[in-house]
Amino acid sequence: MNAVLEQIGKIGIVPVVVLNDAGDAKNLAQALVNGGLPCAEVTFRTEAAEESIRIMSKEFPQMLVGAGTVLTTAQVDRAVAAGAKFIVSPGLNPTVVKHCLEKNIPVTPGTQTPSEMEQAMELGLDVVKFFPAEPAGGLNMIKAVAAPYTTLSFMPTGGINLENVEAYLKYDRILACGGSWMVKGDLVSAGKFDEIEKMTREAAELVKKIRGNA
Repeated sequence: MNAVLEQIGKIGIVPVVVLNDAGDAKNLAQALVNGGLPCAEVTFRTEAAEESIRIMSKEFPQMLVGAGTVLTTAQVDRAVAAGAKFIVSPGLNPTVVKHCLEKNIPVTPGTQTPSEMEQAMELGLDVVKFFPAEPAGGLNMIKAVAAPYTTLSFMPTGGINLENVEAYLKYDRILACGGSWMVKGDLVSAGKFDEIEKMTREAAELVKKIRGNA
């Protein structure tokens, strides 16, 4: 497995961040680092995403900053140029996956079905996103489809929160979970970074309790 993905596995929970103002990037990154989750998937849904990745990567080199909601090869290039260390996409786009692999950038495309998972494996991947996790059947669905694909690990995202993340993390085929509950947009826009840090710490402590990670 790619070294970056191994690191993500040790962190256990990837905060999924939507930033409308790059001016919030530094404070948010500080809160995540202080809280014990030095990782962020900054979604490419906003104009501020690229600059936010650049700021986080520059100010906090110890952080694993990646780009999410990546739909095109052009977005891959922009994200990587800004400092993104990994790419996440909502679906399985072979063109985007191949482009990332050619550039040696770890990519976790979104999958739901066995057919999509087999396509990912055919492309040479051993980690896929499972999205949207809860609406698509949650942990029961992952366990059902994981059985025949013994080399595949999963990063479920979508509907995961502090109440259900423990069950996911206890399953040995889950690399990490993506979650936005500790970085909700209203908290960011209100500047409630202390609250974000507190919820991040709760999440990090849960990972440590389940997996024994430092």
